[in-house]
Order: sequence, then structure tokens, then C-alpha cells
Amino acid sequence: MTEEVKSSSRQQRRLEKAQGQANKKEPANDSTEQTKQTKWVQIRMFPIWLRILIVAALIAVAVAAGLMVGYGVIGEGEPKDALKWETYQHIFDIKDGK
Repeated sequence: MTEEVKSSSRQQRRLEKAQGQANKKEPANDSTEQTKQTKWVQIRMFPIWLRILIVAALIAVAVAAGLMVGYGVIGEGEPKDALKWETYQHIFDIKDGK
């Protein structure tokens, strides 16, 4: 592998910046040889707010699936009952001594 492939994109940008500064110091021999230095811009496929919503939704789905597996498979109950409020009301009643 060459050194360019091994280096990270940050290192590549630093090298390009250093080369650009070196090119500015040297007078241009020919006007056609001058190259435009492009600025690196990151384009996001999904905006940050959408990423946060997706992660929150995935966490909610994982919690619901975990409750259903824990209540249905491990606890030998009906998996759909894990998502009902009455189940947790019963647990709170037992905890409070009612």
C-alpha cells in the first residue's frame, strides 16, 4: 500500500494544504499550470435531527422487543401483555402493598 492510501483523510487534507501553500510561495511558470485548490466539504445523506429521531425510534423498538421477550419467553406470560398498562399497574400495586 502506498503512503497516500494509508493516511487518513485528515492527513490528506493537511498535505494538500501544505502543498497549496508551497505552490503559493513559488511563482507560477505558466498560467495554464495553475490549479484551483478545492475546499473539502462534507455532504450528509441524512440531517442530524433525522439521525437522532431514527436512533430514538430504534431504542424504543429495542426496549419493546426486550420487554416482550423477557415477559413472554423468560417469564412464561403472553408477550403482548408486556405492552399493556394493566401489567405495570399490577406490579405497582404489589410494590405499594395494595
